[in-house]
Amino acid sequence: MAALSDNIERFIKDLLTDDTRVELKRNELAQYFGCANSQINYVLATRFSVDRGYLVESRRGGSGYVRVIRISTKDVDLLSNLLERIGTQINEEDARAIILRLYELKLVSANEARLMQAAVSQDAINIPISSKDALRASVLKSVIVQAFKNLREGE
Repeated sequence: MAALSDNIERFIKDLLTDDTRVELKRNELAQYFGCANSQINYVLATRFSVDRGYLVESRRGGSGYVRVIRISTKDVDLLSNLLERIGTQINEEDARAIILRLYELKLVSANEARLMQAAVSQDAINIPISSKDALRASVLKSVIVQAFKNLREGE
C-alpha cells in the first residue's frame, strides 16, 4: 500500500510544480489510481499537512473537489506555531492576543480581525463554561487556517 500512497503523493506534487495550488476531483483521482476514496483521503491527511507545507480543503458531493495549496516555509512555521499555541483550549484574552498579532503581521485586515474577535467572544459562545475554551480553540484554528488560505490565494 505504501507504493500506492507514494504514487498518489508524487502525482499531486507533480501537478504543483508550476502552481502553488491544484484542484482535483477525489473520485477521478481514485479512479485514476484504481483505489478507494479513503486511500486518497489518507494520502491527503498524512502527506499534505500543515507541518509539511500544505493546506488542504475539500468539499464532498457531486461537485466536490479537493484543493491542495502549497504554503511558504515562513507561513508553515507561523501557522504551525499558532495552531500549537492554541492547542485544544484557549481563553478569550489569549485568543484576542493571537488575533491582534495576525493583524500586526498584516496577515489579516482590520475587518477580518474584528470578525475573528467577534467569533471567539464570550457573547458568541453561549454554552456551559467548561466547554467554551475548547470551542473557542476550534473556531480560532478554523479561522486562522482560512486566513492563511486566503492569503495564499491572494484574497
